[in-house]
Amino acid sequence: MDDVLVGPLDLAERVDEALAVQALAFGLNDEEIAVRTQIVLRHLTQPGVRALGATTTGGRLVGFGYGMPNDRAHWWSTVVEPYLRRTGTADWLDDSFVVVELHVLPAHQGKGVGRRLITGLTAPVPQPRSILSALDLDSPARRFYRGLGYTDLAHPVHFPSAPVPYTVMGAPLPLRGTGAG
Repeated sequence: MDDVLVGPLDLAERVDEALAVQALAFGLNDEEIAVRTQIVLRHLTQPGVRALGATTTGGRLVGFGYGMPNDRAHWWSTVVEPYLRRTGTADWLDDSFVVVELHVLPAHQGKGVGRRLITGLTAPVPQPRSILSALDLDSPARRFYRGLGYTDLAHPVHFPSAPVPYTVMGAPLPLRGTGAG
């Protein structure tokens, strides 16, 4: 068992550490990290935002996730809505909790850290379902989300300036296999 504690994260205070974890997962450069820092800090002003961190017993951040109730006026929703409308799934944008980011350092993957983060984020929310976007690849991340009950709602989804397409996925809450439902 991984010696990692999952609990509330002051994401504003630890945004640099969190984005260092994300940078390793996505190969982000300094300019991309700077842009994402501003996005995270802006998200933290939204109502209902929840952030969790996964830290070693020594306090090193090895994973994090955050999300919030979806709002159709947010940038992400305005980009994905036409794709969801095309597949008849645009109603998923209503009354759902969006997992904005979820990242775990490679050395800590496959040990339940990601599952503890995402279930900790989604379990207490009042929304009946969760949505997220993931790279449109057959990847361990996509298999992980499918194992929790997420299904593909629309793909390929093209975000401005993103070099690869994404898939929008959705799952009823509580997530499958979490022992809560």
